Amino acid sequence: MSERPVLQPGPQHPITITPTGLRVTVRVNGAVVADTENALTLQEASYPAVQYLPLADVDAAVLTRSDTATYCPYKGEASYYDVAGVPDAIWTYEDPYPAVAAIAGRVAFYPDKADIVVG
Repeated sequence: MSERPVLQPGPQHPITITPTGLRVTVRVNGAVVADTENALTLQEASYPAVQYLPLADVDAAVLTRSDTATYCPYKGEASYYDVAGVPDAIWTYEDPYPAVAAIAGRVAFYPDKADIVVG
């Protein structure tokens, strides 16, 4: 098996990670499943900004680890959780590449599977 490429953010594919500075609340099927004032905003190239929340600020009772795994050459191996019965609603990079190390221990919710409110 060939090794996966590891790419560095740069001018052609910038990635920035900054404190959100606002409360982030996430609902799945109408129920609050996460609430934090410690989110980080990751902006990658021209993609929409993503909120990364501390896993500790997500209700552990609604999480079930999924078998799904994906790979990003800029961030590393992603694993997934089902949330309150919604398949693969969040992803996490448990051991992200050094350029995005700040997202370790954090999760991001898919906006089409959760209602993410910033502010």
